[in-house]
Amino acid sequence: MTTEAATALDPARVQRRTLGVLSGGVALGGLGVTVGITVGGLLARDVAGTDTAAGLGQTAGVLGAAVIAVPLAGLSDRAGRRAGLAAGYAIALLGAVLTVLAAAVSSLPLLLVGLFAFGASTACGLQARYAAADLAEPEHRGRALSLVVWATTVGSVLGPNLAGPGEVLGRALGLPPLGGAFTISFAVFAVVALGFLTLLRPDPLLLARRLRGAGAGAAVRPRRATAAAVRAVWADPRGRLGLTAVVVSHAVMVGVMVMTPVHMGHAGGAEGTTLRVIGLVISVHVAGMYLFSPLVGLLADRAGRRATVVVAAALLLAAAGLAGTAPAGAAVQLGVGLLLLGLGWSCGLIAGSTLVTESVGADQRPTAQGGTDLLMGLGAAVAGVAGGPLLAVGGYGLVAAVSAALVVPLVVVLLRAATPAAQRPR
Repeated sequence: MTTEAATALDPARVQRRTLGVLSGGVALGGLGVTVGITVGGLLARDVAGTDTAAGLGQTAGVLGAAVIAVPLAGLSDRAGRRAGLAAGYAIALLGAVLTVLAAAVSSLPLLLVGLFAFGASTACGLQARYAAADLAEPEHRGRALSLVVWATTVGSVLGPNLAGPGEVLGRALGLPPLGGAFTISFAVFAVVALGFLTLLRPDPLLLARRLRGAGAGAAVRPRRATAAAVRAVWADPRGRLGLTAVVVSHAVMVGVMVMTPVHMGHAGGAEGTTLRVIGLVISVHVAGMYLFSPLVGLLADRAGRRATVVVAAALLLAAAGLAGTAPAGAAVQLGVGLLLLGLGWSCGLIAGSTLVTESVGADQRPTAQGGTDLLMGLGAAVAGVAGGPLLAVGGYGLVAAVSAALVVPLVVVLLRAATPAAQRPR
């Protein structure tokens, strides 16, 4: 497509179509992702026979999302969002296959490799939010990001409740019960990958570049381009606040969330009943993450990114306090705590991602966004891997307390941040 042909397109119309395709893809993809989140740690615990392994299982997925985010961002930079998103879901599909095989042969190393690759689905869901902003006007970036985040609600709320049917499917296929859930993820990711390849046309990133008169693809990037882009983000006060908000919000969310199913599993009762209650609590948490995101985007656009980050910090602290004091059988208190946890994550992610996008030039954005997601995932991986030992040493309350302490760096950056007037979109 030439620059003239790109100019002839109506950017607003293309943006509406792009938001529709992205929203549909991440809505369906979220179903497969949260099935894995719900049972991944439990499957690792069953394979290894220890609660500590539950943290390793969840951390493998989080770490996969972090590491895979960078090459996916690089691929998007070179070939467009369509190529990056489709490739990511294809990797996640392979991860689901390996996870099912690992469950069948009871192999923890193979399971961790599978969950690592499975994490690509999370990376794709997160990078889709940036694709929504490629063609958005500056004053509507928060809303565009939030609409794609919101679309994840559909699949993500339903996904944990498929853990029970997945258990039945696993038995029917001769697999360990928890392994059956990942066959659902396999089918979902295949549909989403094909959908993006077919429908995400014209590519929003490539079209945005052509509308600015840039080349169809990115020039060859220098070595260490990701590190340079992250440094550029950090050099801008808005970017520093945005990067910190994204990393802290995700780390706190993962730190508390991944150990909640294991904590609830200690309450006793029939396995099927316990799994359904866990699925319901995780569904409430995921609803907090995604359901209210359009309101969060509106808050970020109208009240300001910094004000939204302040709300995120307050919600994360409240969530850790409420959930951390809940006994294993207190499903209602845990549900409310995890609802607040999801809301805090949503505020931090949407406002922080918008700040990161606005803190660098358009030519650096895909690389900076990939680097941000790498750091976000690495922070969450550290929180996740620490969860198992913390649970074993001091219980779920200690997990929540340590997670709450992670908010301190965000508060420090907030206090040093520039005034809201200095953070206007550009």
